[in-house]
Amino acid sequence: MEFIVNKEWLVQQLENKLVKIVDCRFVMGEPDRGREMYRESHIPGAYYFDLEEQMSNAVEEHGGRHPLPDVEEFRKELEKVGINKETTIVAYDEGEGQYAARFWWLASYLGHDRVFVLDEGFHGWKEADYPTDNELPKKESTSFPVDIQEDMLVTHEDVKKIAESNDKLAVLIDSRSKERYLGKEEPIDKIAGRIPGSINFDWEENIREGSFKKLEVLKDRFSDIKKEEPIVVYCGSGVTATVNYLVLKWLGFSDVKLYAGSYSDWISYEENSIEKGD
Repeated sequence: MEFIVNKEWLVQQLENKLVKIVDCRFVMGEPDRGREMYRESHIPGAYYFDLEEQMSNAVEEHGGRHPLPDVEEFRKELEKVGINKETTIVAYDEGEGQYAARFWWLASYLGHDRVFVLDEGFHGWKEADYPTDNELPKKESTSFPVDIQEDMLVTHEDVKKIAESNDKLAVLIDSRSKERYLGKEEPIDKIAGRIPGSINFDWEENIREGSFKKLEVLKDRFSDIKKEEPIVVYCGSGVTATVNYLVLKWLGFSDVKLYAGSYSDWISYEENSIEKGD
């Protein structure tokens, strides 16, 4: 199944009322910058969804740095911009992929089956000299019936069983950089290391210069994992791991789940073990 669309297709859909465009641009450490960029210039008709205000819940003791938003609240946010089950949604960010993939995962989790990520993002759109504006589209009202896809998510308890089991209950994929995976550096979380038993597939290796790599290249990248094996992906806070999630589903892996709290949730439990090194 396709989960990615290109700018050449989207530019033909700008007048299509059944296509809703979502701007997910965000800058870590500058929480207002994404919304500022949106107000300066965006794809015509696009609505803005903020990573921390709309696509995450408030941070608590557990749950990680970007907990999943409340389902009911996120449903309301979708309804405010006219998104229902008949809508085709295209999400974009600057071209990094992770913020659009976070929206893609959330909408899919709530049961939407026609949501896509724009390849190359806003950067590619501007490079093609396609139209932009700074007009704020009118809010709309509709109904979005939620159908939670429980098989897309695992809990901390699920991951703990995987990490502590002597049997291979699932392939546990750490989506962060190799340096963070090895525990050589940790620029964000208070403890360096990884969840025991995990293997490393840096999410950024799925993308080259803002564009998702060709399917054949990605197939080769994940060729050591069997299509039918259960897979759990995580990162630092559950955002960048959604890129690996999207790619694995795009490649046809059938049993892929997200540990939404990810490493920042894992280390919030003092009793949990940490691995470092090779």
